[in-house]
Amino acid sequence: MALAQSGRPPPLAAPELDLPPRSGFAAKAEPILELYAGRWEGVPLGPREYVLSADEKTSIQARCRIHPSLPPAPGRPLYVGHEYDRRGACAYLAAWDVQRAKVFGRCEATTGIAPFDRLVAQVMSHEPYRSARRVFWVVDNGSSHRGERARLRLRATWPRLVLVHTPIHASWLNQIEIYFSIVQRKVLTPNDFASVVEIEDRLLGFQDHYERAATPFQWTFTRQDLAALLAKLAAKDRLAAAA
Repeated sequence: MALAQSGRPPPLAAPELDLPPRSGFAAKAEPILELYAGRWEGVPLGPREYVLSADEKTSIQARCRIHPSLPPAPGRPLYVGHEYDRRGACAYLAAWDVQRAKVFGRCEATTGIAPFDRLVAQVMSHEPYRSARRVFWVVDNGSSHRGERARLRLRATWPRLVLVHTPIHASWLNQIEIYFSIVQRKVLTPNDFASVVEIEDRLLGFQDHYERAATPFQWTFTRQDLAALLAKLAAKDRLAAAA
């Protein structure tokens, strides 16, 4: 589920949230909302502390249309044929600096531990992250960065890295999903690519273009909003149980 540009869940998001158990969800979600507000464990982040949001966009297929697409014209939309040849697929891994509006991305043949670790190295080996006091990485529970094992693996190579996991089924808390939504609309739709190389060129070219004008997302969903949402859902649960 993608977030709107404003950083709030879309209007119909709340009923779709998978929040079992409620208290466990809040315990994982609140630290992320605090990071987006510039705090960690109640203490404001310092000038040498950074927050990144990262994820993978998997299996982006190159679909070369049998019949050439027709560009839009006055009074006519874009025409894209429904028949295509498959020309391979790739994955796009990206990290978004929440405070600095910087995006780092790479294309890989597939996802996994090694591709994700290469993304981490791409970011952490350069300033200001290399000499940062702490760099928080907000990630979901994908297999390449899941659980305590991933936390220990990454800290062994990058001692200043702090891995922060979203709750399960809560990708809407991960700001990189906002950027992926933009990429899907601006870059990958319609899907009419002659090769995987063309996809990679388009993705990385857009990444550079977007960053030149990017500003931080205006994330307004706070811990207080989360508490109100959970209280509302709990009240619905009580009414349903009493019915």
